[in-house]
Amino acid sequence: MKLSPRLKAITKFIKYNSIVADIGTDHGYIPVYLIENNISKKVIASDVNEGPLNNAKAFITKKGFEEKIETRLGNGLKVLQPDEVDTVIIAGMGGTLIKNILDKSKRITETINNFIFQPMVDSYNLRKYLYENNYKIIDEKLVKEGERIYEIIYVEHGKDYLENEIYLLVGKKLIENKDPYAKEFIQNKIQKYEGIMKKVEKSKTVESKKKYEKLKRERDSLMEVIKWL
Repeated sequence: MKLSPRLKAITKFIKYNSIVADIGTDHGYIPVYLIENNISKKVIASDVNEGPLNNAKAFITKKGFEEKIETRLGNGLKVLQPDEVDTVIIAGMGGTLIKNILDKSKRITETINNFIFQPMVDSYNLRKYLYENNYKIIDEKLVKEGERIYEIIYVEHGKDYLENEIYLLVGKKLIENKDPYAKEFIQNKIQKYEGIMKKVEKSKTVESKKKYEKLKRERDSLMEVIKWL
């Protein structure tokens, strides 16, 4: 089967012969792809909503992979037991939600080796949590699908040091690797910042002034990063 560029990029981080949990599997496309292409030997596909999970079940059955892909209804990593999988994918959710999923299941996360995250928003909050909770960002990738650029973050356990606050806004690996979409990604961020700054600037409250100054500092930092690329 053919995956979208976003989903295909996620699968590139999966190690051969791994046992994977796809949290928030939606239609079950990634689990089927991993089994169909002999990348994983077993996949657990979970979703918090019964409707999407039933769609995934139907697709898995159609492909004849019921023995290698198990579906589970449940919230976050609570569908898993310790040492049950070595790799977890959490894609298509907000960064704050991903952070909360990790934080509520530390007994499970301790037994998982590899994490692939694809936050739709709030990657700042997710990266901050990772730096503060003994996760190490091994690699990051940007992928463009239509008009939108998505962030993919590959993580393992280990101590990582935040050398510069800018790495919470734009992943260090994206800058180091000079990701092909990094410049466009940052330019889009700058445009959003400037749009918010114009609105905030109209308010004369003390809080608004503080917010404006914070936005301006971050906008200026992003403009500096573009010079590094």
